[in-house]
Amino acid sequence: MKCLGIVLLALVALSECLHRMPLIKGKTARERLMEKGKWDEYRRKHPYNPMVKFLLTGVESMTNDADLSYYGVVSIGTPPQSFIVIFDTGSSNLWVPSIYCTTSKACLNHNLFNPSLSSTFVWGSQSLSIQYGTGSMTGYLGSDVVEVGGITVSNQVFGLSHTEAEFMAEMTADGILGLAFQSIAADNVVPVFKNMVAQGLLGQPLFSVYLSSNDQKGSEVIFGGIDVSYYTGSIYWIPLSSATYWQINMDSVTINGQIVACAGGCQAIIDTGTSLIVGPNTDINNINSWLGASLNQYGEAVVNCQNIQSLPDVTFTLNGISFSVPASGYITQSYSSCYTGFGQGGTEPLWILGDVFIREYYAIFDIQNQYIGLAQAV
Repeated sequence: MKCLGIVLLALVALSECLHRMPLIKGKTARERLMEKGKWDEYRRKHPYNPMVKFLLTGVESMTNDADLSYYGVVSIGTPPQSFIVIFDTGSSNLWVPSIYCTTSKACLNHNLFNPSLSSTFVWGSQSLSIQYGTGSMTGYLGSDVVEVGGITVSNQVFGLSHTEAEFMAEMTADGILGLAFQSIAADNVVPVFKNMVAQGLLGQPLFSVYLSSNDQKGSEVIFGGIDVSYYTGSIYWIPLSSATYWQINMDSVTINGQIVACAGGCQAIIDTGTSLIVGPNTDINNINSWLGASLNQYGEAVVNCQNIQSLPDVTFTLNGISFSVPASGYITQSYSSCYTGFGQGGTEPLWILGDVFIREYYAIFDIQNQYIGLAQAV
């Protein structure tokens, strides 16, 4: 009993070292637009390329899918000004709208940072430009105190937007907090998480992500620790193939034991900022064909809702370990239509394992040892 007491005390102490950031699963942009009867018009005006943020051109590029999104709250400045942000492991910069964003529709219905109200704000000397799939944001850099998940980061450089892409007007989130590596940050800005580690604010140099399913609450980003209640079984550790995005080797994609994509191996990103699983057009078309899906006019793969129960798992082999996603995980039903969670990424060979994958597997991002840990989510 004495040993049990020691173990319990140790677990309590560990839990106090974890910094939790609850995420809100919001109504999707698609759902809001469909309610307004404007979805078709939106898709015609804003064709979406999910691979744009992965095309390096000297500055970090990123995008937000007009689909499922998870977001939380950060505070910037003294006294703090609060913003809703998407935690994006596929980008590296923090930016929020500012009072200088006066001509973009997207800034009219979002919180705006006012640097004159913060006693700790300092202007930088560089401008900022980040490319989106449907437009871009531009602005300037400054630094201030940033609080996220109960952690206060000093002298954090972030972007203050002056212009924003029109599609951001339909998003709940005000801005983006990037969680990838500094090597792909616009203007070589030190990312928030790297500053957390450098300033000695965490018990461990890692963060973990749990994304809930079926509109349930409870999604979290945990800075500095792992919550064993979010997964079952073992954690499988996969070494990074590139410390830019959270990039790993993928051996193959199979259905019923047959290789249907990524034959001979390919590269994949674990990306919380993309809602779908995205890959090269040929591979994605083959997967969707195996699932009996057909593309509609917007490039979405539609299946017969009555066939969902009979659809097979899709298995992703990463560093020799198989991770399967069942039909319940990759099919989304919207009104009378059902869509697969596999989206075309053009001719780029890079795969994006987005929220469709991460909802199935609790993801741990170890920045010091450069590993990703994956475990079956509960």
